[in-house]
Amino acid sequence: MKAHRSASLGAAVLAGVLSLLGAPAHAFEDSARGYYFEGGHAPHGDQGGTESATVGVTLPWSPRQPVHEGALTSYWDLFASHWHAPALGGGSRNYTQIGAIYTWRYRFDSGSSPWFAEGGVGGTVMDHLYRTPDRSFSTAFQFTEVLGVGRSFGENGRHELTLRLQHFSNAGIKKPNPGENFVRLRYTYHF
Repeated sequence: MKAHRSASLGAAVLAGVLSLLGAPAHAFEDSARGYYFEGGHAPHGDQGGTESATVGVTLPWSPRQPVHEGALTSYWDLFASHWHAPALGGGSRNYTQIGAIYTWRYRFDSGSSPWFAEGGVGGTVMDHLYRTPDRSFSTAFQFTEVLGVGRSFGENGRHELTLRLQHFSNAGIKKPNPGENFVRLRYTYHF
């Protein structure tokens, strides 16, 4: 009897999650503003890694354009981020970063798919130079590039989950320029 209840409960939870992720029968305009929370990790091998927590807003910029078998839109991504990293000499150190990224989003299936891919470029500034046992930035200003894949869900696609790869470096303005790479998971709520 217990196994039957557990299986029923598991099936109910799975059905609930799948209903949240169900694809709506309309095109996504990607024209609503949003705010987001994002967590990230940049591995450093034996030294540990850098963790990031980010809050930001998305501001739609261009109307939807048909492109091949999908739809293309763009938006500004304005954010503030907190990095927690291994410090030189042991322990850890915190960094604050602000930035802006211009992002292009491609939505599949003529814009009606809940799935999308995106990429963007932008700039950031940190409150002090980022230095870890295996990486030392030479400038507080960094360029950033991002690639991601995500899925909209909920009523009118109001919610999104996105897996993103993000790179930071100064593009050779000054040496050293080791860069930093994060894997990030983002939740966005559109209003």
